[in-house]
Amino acid sequence: MKTTVAEILAYVAFWAMVSFLAYTSDPSPLQDFRVAVNDSKAAVIVAQIGGLNTLGISMAYLDFAPYGLNPPHTHPCGTEILTVMEGALYVGFVTSNPNNRLTSKVLCQGDVFVFPIGLIHFQLNVGNTPAVAIGALSNQNPGVITIANAVFKSKPPISVDVLTEAFQVDKNVVNYLQVQLWIDNNGHQKHICMIDISKFIYCLNKEVHILHTIK
Repeated sequence: MKTTVAEILAYVAFWAMVSFLAYTSDPSPLQDFRVAVNDSKAAVIVAQIGGLNTLGISMAYLDFAPYGLNPPHTHPCGTEILTVMEGALYVGFVTSNPNNRLTSKVLCQGDVFVFPIGLIHFQLNVGNTPAVAIGALSNQNPGVITIANAVFKSKPPISVDVLTEAFQVDKNVVNYLQVQLWIDNNGHQKHICMIDISKFIYCLNKEVHILHTIK
C-alpha cells in the first residue's frame, strides 16, 4: 500500500502539533532542593539563601521604626503578599498607564494586602510605635527597583533636560535631587525598614511568635 503525499504531510503535521503541546507545560525543577547558606541576617532571596533555588518563592521580614517608610518601589519579577504582624501600615500601589489609579489602605495587625507584579507600591508606618510585617513574593529573585533611586541616583546620571521635562520642574530642583543621599529605605534613623532572617527561625521554633528589634 502506497502512502500518498497528503498522508505524509498529515502525519508530520500531527506529530509537530503533539510535540509543540508537550513543551507547553511548566518545566520541572532542576533540583529537588539545595542546602541553604547559614546566614542569620540577610534578605530572604535566592542570592543569599541557596535553598530557594528553583522553588520560585522568597520572603522578607519588614521591621519599621515609628513613621518608617519603605519608599515607592517595584518588584519586576514577582507579586508580593504582605501580612501585618504588629502595628499599622498605610500601603498602596498604582496601576499602569493611562489610569495610574492608586489603591491604598491602612492595615492593622492580621491584615493582608497584595501588590501585583511590576506595579509601584509602598508601605508607611503611620503609628508612633514600631510595626512589623512579612512579605512573601512569587519569585525566588523578584528584584527591586526603588523609584527615587532609579531616577535621581542612576550612574551615570540621567540628563537634567530629560528630568526637567518629565517632571515639569526647574533645573535647580533636579540638580538638588540628584545630589541627595538616596538609599533604599530612607536613611534617617527614625525611618528604618530592616530585614532579618533570624526572626523567621524564631517564628518556626516558637509557634509563630515574632521578636523584633529596632537598631
